[in-house]
Amino acid sequence: MRFFLAAAAAALVAAPAMAAPAPRLPEASFAALPQPLPLPYDEAADAHKDVAAAIARAKKAHKLVLVDLGGNWCADCRILAGTMALPSLNPWLKKHYELVTVDVGRYTKNLDIGATYGVTRPKGVPALFVVDPRTNKPLNPTSSVTALADARSMTPQALADWLAQWTK
Repeated sequence: MRFFLAAAAAALVAAPAMAAPAPRLPEASFAALPQPLPLPYDEAADAHKDVAAAIARAKKAHKLVLVDLGGNWCADCRILAGTMALPSLNPWLKKHYELVTVDVGRYTKNLDIGATYGVTRPKGVPALFVVDPRTNKPLNPTSSVTALADARSMTPQALADWLAQWTK
């Protein structure tokens, strides 16, 4: 019996923290998104200042930072932004993340922000970094940064579930 209890306790300690599940979205497809899709990237923004401000807010609020690199020309970026703005997802997103959008133009600017997190030039956009504000280090592996670059082939729920992977 002692062995069983010790083994169970060790398993609980070794188990990774469970992610906060994404809400179940009633929108079954992107056709349900409000039109026109948002233009989420401010081309005139000071991206470095915006990222620093998001990190400061996230530290204070005990949230993660979601750094979204993309461009308003990108349909997948706009689909992601439209999905994140849904009333069925947005409150959950705001509870867990400080979102900062970074315009990369046509891969002509702000690429140094991605390089800070290990990706000099993303293979596609949106490129998302889930950042721990205490360390300013990404939690998601560099191989997953462009997982939503083909967002249009997913569902709104799949996007929400991807965003939920790193939450607690």
